[in-house]
Amino acid sequence: MPIPNNAGLSVGHNLKIALFHLGSGMADVLTTGVWNRIMVADLGFSAAFVGLLTGLRYFLAPVGVIAGRYSDTHTIGGFRRTFWIWLGRAMMALSTITLGFATAELVRRAGVEAAGPAPAAIWIALVCSFLLFSLGGAISGSTFLALIYDRAAEHQRGRAVGLVWTFLLLGFTVGGIFFSVMLPSDESAGAIGFSADSLLTLFIVTAVALTVIWVVSLLGEEKRASGGVVEKEEDALSLRRDLSLVWRSRQMRFFLFYLTMSMAFAFLQDTVLEPFAGQVFGIEAHVTNRFAAYWGSMAILGSFASLFLLRRSPAFNHTNMSQAGVLILILGNLVFAVSSLAQIRPLVTPGLILLGLGLGVWNIGTLGLMMDLSPAGRAGAFLGFWTFCVTLARGAGVAGGGIVRDWALHVSNSHHIAYGAVFCLGLLGLLASALALRQVRLRKQKGEAASDFDISAALSHSLD
Repeated sequence: MPIPNNAGLSVGHNLKIALFHLGSGMADVLTTGVWNRIMVADLGFSAAFVGLLTGLRYFLAPVGVIAGRYSDTHTIGGFRRTFWIWLGRAMMALSTITLGFATAELVRRAGVEAAGPAPAAIWIALVCSFLLFSLGGAISGSTFLALIYDRAAEHQRGRAVGLVWTFLLLGFTVGGIFFSVMLPSDESAGAIGFSADSLLTLFIVTAVALTVIWVVSLLGEEKRASGGVVEKEEDALSLRRDLSLVWRSRQMRFFLFYLTMSMAFAFLQDTVLEPFAGQVFGIEAHVTNRFAAYWGSMAILGSFASLFLLRRSPAFNHTNMSQAGVLILILGNLVFAVSSLAQIRPLVTPGLILLGLGLGVWNIGTLGLMMDLSPAGRAGAFLGFWTFCVTLARGAGVAGGGIVRDWALHVSNSHHIAYGAVFCLGLLGLLASALALRQVRLRKQKGEAASDFDISAALSHSLD
């Protein structure tokens, strides 16, 4: 059972903990907003290869399920959650530095004529950096959500997760501005537009900044517990049982469809957005680095608007917010598709605005539903399960965007058609996810949820 916390989670402590995801957002922008642009648009490497590397952390989601489940049942050094969080974030900070050295060396060689193919050691360093980054993110992600669940009283969890994920969006904005300042355009650096030394400095400074943010945010936020085992190991549910419990409920089954499809297709653009602007419209790197700031600002606005409506009117709930967010994302993908296929540069900014607003509303609604569908006493296990599902789906989206772009480019030999294909596929996938969520909402409106499978009863039955 969760460690009792009678005081609940005050707004002040909620904001302090939320700083954690400020750092997470910045780390995400560094890999999928800065590094991917450099590798694809500036150095000319395959978008599929880049997408697979940046999506690697999502494919290692099963490790997060194991860490979340273990933290439900054991303490290490008297702590259930923070050991895994500290370990994971230390791995991410270290890998950021090694990634910086490897990428800077590629940039340096690109500026030297007849440099030849990059040594195998550089590629090994890149893969190992992303492997370390991915493992760290997996073991710290689900346990951080479980810490939020433990710290907040039941009536505070919607606000708690909303503020935390709003800070994730703020991290995208702050990261976009920060990286644009740290990596300005440098005409003396040649065609790439920046030097290897400035790029390396950016990665090292970012690693230090992220470490400080993560340490400050969680200091003192988990009380030490006595004993090494919280509950019997045999009481822990297996991943197969978790999936069985979800699959036996029509409502939760449709929610699982919605969760995975919306996550995959919302992030299909993740790998290709900045390269799209660079290769279709020739927009420079120091400008595309600010894309995250543009849509991140809109996402924060969408998040705060969603939280306000959820608190002010019972007519708004997490399901309604999720539906609205997906519809906005569909419109955003449509705008990007038209911009790419018709080569209309002025549509890029409206697309970024719609992308941000959609992600903000969608985040609040979907994360609220994840909390609502995590039964008491199994927070680590079920949040680990939901995290497992969404991270695999996001990984498929991030990697899939690069694969679709490369395939479409090979077939059409046209950048604007290749990127347009990615946005069109994203539009269709999000439409399918909206239809899945609509089925859940229709059952609720008809009052049929009461006859549906009850997760708490199933938990009790499965442990008999």
